This record gives sequence, structure tokens and C-alpha cells, in this order.
Amino acid sequence: MIRNIYFPQTGSPQVDLPLSALRSALADPKGLLWVNLEQPTDEEYQSVLANLFHFHPLAIEDCQTSGYQTPKIDDYGSYIFLVAVAIAAGANLGDFRTEELNIFLGANYVVSAFHVAQMPPVTKLWQRLSRDERLHNNGSDFLCHALLDYLVDDYLPHLDTLEDEIEQLEDEVLKKPDPTNLSKLTQIKHFIMALRRVIAPQREMINNLSRDEYPMIDRQSRIYFRDIYDHLVRIYEMIDVVRDMATSTLEVYLNATSVRLNEVMKALTIVSTIFLPLSFVAGIYGMNFKFMPELNWIWGYPLVWLVFVLISGGMILFFKSRKWF
Repeated sequence: MIRNIYFPQTGSPQVDLPLSALRSALADPKGLLWVNLEQPTDEEYQSVLANLFHFHPLAIEDCQTSGYQTPKIDDYGSYIFLVAVAIAAGANLGDFRTEELNIFLGANYVVSAFHVAQMPPVTKLWQRLSRDERLHNNGSDFLCHALLDYLVDDYLPHLDTLEDEIEQLEDEVLKKPDPTNLSKLTQIKHFIMALRRVIAPQREMINNLSRDEYPMIDRQSRIYFRDIYDHLVRIYEMIDVVRDMATSTLEVYLNATSVRLNEVMKALTIVSTIFLPLSFVAGIYGMNFKFMPELNWIWGYPLVWLVFVLISGGMILFFKSRKWF
């Protein structure tokens, strides 16, 4: 689906123009045009990206590629091509998914394209256009900044969710370690590492936008991209903090499991230690020798039980005096 909005220098915005009208809007150097391709077909790629904007075939090929691409910037002179990565809507610990957002930034236009029916950062920005005049009064570079800013801000709720999950798991582990806790911790660590692999190259991409000189980004707008870069740096630091929290919680789980296992082994060792001398005495009188003095003694059986009780009681008192249990 193709959505577009055109902001002329004077007059009200025009929404969802036909392709024929987009050519005249694109030819207006003082206006601003945003074309958004949501889950486009090959024909829509061809009609908009190739026939209307005449983008480079390699950039169009990157847009059509559905596999994961590392965030990057390609400078084509009159425009730049950006590949940004957003966390897919509905992604959770057991299913970490990302969506690629392709952006073409020119002097008076922004073209965005993605492979899903809806992308939250784009939807939020589209809804904000009518309320914030800065988005279209400050040029295409500011609109591109706002789009990337929403994309980066969308990382924060996932990090907050991870922190809450880890804190809850830590409380559960301290109360009673369970194998399900280990499974959740493993999922959290995988989620964190996957998110870290996404943010690291994206941070460098935004850093290039804030420092390198591109003709479609003026000097005053670079500070806004630098602000996004600062957000990514903080998010990257938060990821390291969350990763350390997950690692420490995992260590707590392993230690709690080890302590619990030691308690069980201590109880079993005490029981086996008590029964060891009892087995020795029972083994002696269980031998099949015909001439044993105590076999024909009327008090032999009660005496053996008395020995059993004395040995068991004495060993229990000894263990308690040593505070072994």
C-alpha cells in the first residue's frame, strides 16, 4: 500500500495523491513530500522507487530484500539511502524479531518502505504530523530525524520489560529455584544479545549522520541526529546493565541450586552414615556360622536392638553438637 502526504509552502497538506500528482509535488523544491510504502508489491516498488524517484537499482534491490540487513548509509549524491532496524511489533522473549525500515532522504522528500503491514514508529509519526508543524516546517531532514527518533525510542519499552522480568525472576530464584527460571533467563540473555547486535551498527549509522556532511542535512539539523545518537549510547549502556543483571541472576540461580543440592546431599550423607554401623552389626549377626555365642542367648535379640538405638542416638547427638544439621 502506498501512502503519501505533501506539504506545499503555502496551503493545507494534501494526503494520498495519485502518482501523476506526486511528480509535480516532487518538482516543488520548497515543499515537502513523504511517501510511505507499507508492505508494497513489486509493481509498487517499480512505479514509485524506479519510475517516479529514479533511485539506484541497488538501493531498490536492498528495499525488496526481506532478509536481515545491517543498518547502513549509502550516499548517492542527490539523496542518501538508510537501512534502519526496528523491533517487530509483538516480539517477546521467546520470539525476537526485527523489521527493516528503508529510508530515502532527499532535499525535499522522504520515502520510507518496509515489508510488514504496519510499523509502530511510522504509525506514531504519521499520527503526529497533523499536531506538530515542526515536522514539515523544518524540512525533510527533520522529518527523517523524527522517524528515526521514534524507531529508537521504541527500544526502551522492551528494555523496561526485560528489567522487570529479571527482577521478578531474581525474587523467584531466591525463594525457590525452578528449571523454568533457567529457561526464562536463557531467553532473556538471547534477547539481550540479539538486541545488542542490532543497536551497535545502528549507533554508528546515526553517528555518521550527525557528523558527516550530507547536502540534504543542514548543520543545524545534525544536532537532532546527535541527540538520537546519545539515546542509542544510553540504550547500549542499559543493555550492558540488563545483561549484567541477567548474568548475576543466573549466578544466583546456580548458587541457590547448588546450596539446595548440598542440603539434600548432607541429609542423605547423615542417613547413610547412621545406617553404616547398623549395617555392620546386622552383617555380623547375619553370618551363617553355626557356633556363635549370642545366637542361643535369650536376651541376644533385644540387646542387638539396644545397640542399634544407642549407636543411632549417639551419632545423632554427635552430629547436632557439630551443627551438621
